[in-house]
Amino acid sequence: MNRLSVEEFRQAEKLPLIVVLDDVRSLYNIGSVFRTCDAFRVEALYLCGITATPPHPEIHKTALGGEDAVSWRYFKTAEEAVDTLHQGGYDVYAVEQVEGSTKLHELRLDQPGTDSKPVAVVLGNEVKGVHQSVVDRCDNCLEIPQFGTKHSMNVSVTAGIVIWEVARQLLFR
Repeated sequence: MNRLSVEEFRQAEKLPLIVVLDDVRSLYNIGSVFRTCDAFRVEALYLCGITATPPHPEIHKTALGGEDAVSWRYFKTAEEAVDTLHQGGYDVYAVEQVEGSTKLHELRLDQPGTDSKPVAVVLGNEVKGVHQSVVDRCDNCLEIPQFGTKHSMNVSVTAGIVIWEVARQLLFR
């Protein structure tokens, strides 16, 4: 199945994307995001605030070892993570429903190597979403259009959809 070893993963070219978790409380959601980041060879995962860090058996239960392969870093606050990303030249998007947000299907990313900036996305707490102070620091907001009775999705599902769209645009065009 062409699976990489952890060492091969670490040496492999990465999707130029950093995923930031802002106060995500569920260890299973954190593990699931690690696993999705592994699947798409995401550059790194930033864990902020109350978001737990590996090693942890409940993270491992859903990450299934993804936490061993994916580079991760802890920040006391997501604001600190966003500031660090901006200093590194990243365009940072909060994934949040706000006035003026960009619908995910309308997002247009430049191909790597075309003077494009690397991208980061911030995903928020399961109940409260991305903190407003973090949204205010971001360059823009992304929103996944929804058509049912609910206007929210599980954070790990949202991460999967957003990561796929970034990968689709950067790897398959």
